[in-house]
Amino acid sequence: MNASPAEHAPRWPAWTLLAFVALWPTGAPAEAVLVLGGLAALLALASRRAALAPEAMALCSLFFLAYWLPQLFSAVDALDARRAWHEVIVDLRYLPFLWLAALAVATPRLRRLTFSGLAAIATLWCLDGLVQAVTGFSLGGESSVRLTGIFGAHNPKLGLVLAALSPFTLYAAHARYGRLGWSAAALALIVVVMLAGARAGWLMLALALSATGWRIFGLRGVLLGGAVAAVLAVGVGALFSERLAERLERTAAVFDGAAGGLDHALSGRLVIWEAALRMLADYPVNGVGVRGYRVAYPDYAPHVEQAWGEGEALHAHQWLLEVAAETGLLGLALWFAGIAFGLRAWRRAEAAARARARAPALALVLVLFPLNTHLAVYSTFWGGTVLLLAGLYAGALLARR
Repeated sequence: MNASPAEHAPRWPAWTLLAFVALWPTGAPAEAVLVLGGLAALLALASRRAALAPEAMALCSLFFLAYWLPQLFSAVDALDARRAWHEVIVDLRYLPFLWLAALAVATPRLRRLTFSGLAAIATLWCLDGLVQAVTGFSLGGESSVRLTGIFGAHNPKLGLVLAALSPFTLYAAHARYGRLGWSAAALALIVVVMLAGARAGWLMLALALSATGWRIFGLRGVLLGGAVAAVLAVGVGALFSERLAERLERTAAVFDGAAGGLDHALSGRLVIWEAALRMLADYPVNGVGVRGYRVAYPDYAPHVEQAWGEGEALHAHQWLLEVAAETGLLGLALWFAGIAFGLRAWRRAEAAARARARAPALALVLVLFPLNTHLAVYSTFWGGTVLLLAGLYAGALLARR
């Protein structure tokens, strides 16, 4: 019997995508893989040496336009025109990259390779974090006050990255080892993400555990698991009090009932959020320009040293406010249009297609959950992360049968 075309689909898109993620801690090499992989995908599609479902390619293109057009429109009268136009030009690389991500999950074999590879990378980083928690050392060097693992002492992204990739880890653990595997993965993630100290990561992981646990254990199991997780969190806090004390103290300040306590709990972010809203009020159509928040901030928060303990803010630390301040209501409308296209594709998809795309869909919800703080969606690292997940979602949901 002749093999199906899916069995002959080239595996280089999956390996390229996995190399990109594995190189995240290195910065520039990961970006080089993104650019070269996108160019390779563009050439392969143009020469028909790789095939992508038209629906998947169209949704990837719509996601790109929802991300890129706000930059283009904001650059017309941006406060920092040079930086804005630079972002407009260099971010064109994301269109072929989205197609690359969709190619990496275009067939069942490629999906297994890509999703299991992402789970394996995240598991390795999580295990490295556990080693660092116990010994103080990791592949990324010596420990700092916060657990940073493979990303190094001066790059505290470990908790956010593990939380963002947690759907791949949890689904893979459950598929291979059942409830016990899911529980072991959840336990390891809770410990490492908590010690990493990024409270945005705490919320993302809590949402991931609730969503995946609901399907596996039901409502009663989720409630029981939440109680166990709370006890575990207390235990981790007792064992590693030096690392967690300051973060927990800040979090508890939200219950003070005063604006000062809330601002302290949010690490001074109320000031930068208010500044973003004032920028939107002054530049409602297309904002101050993509990546222009840092330029406008001193004028909208004149008492910088008193308001923000780390000097001038570089972005709004909340993606809705970042998009609103830098690209205006026009940019927000385009982002919402992109999200609407993604939801429409989900609603129209069959159950089997939704099952294929469940992991990247949940990961997208986690990284864009509005009631949280965020890294800059127009930064190189987090922007690439969001679009990677968007490409995986489109490619898996709309893959050919």
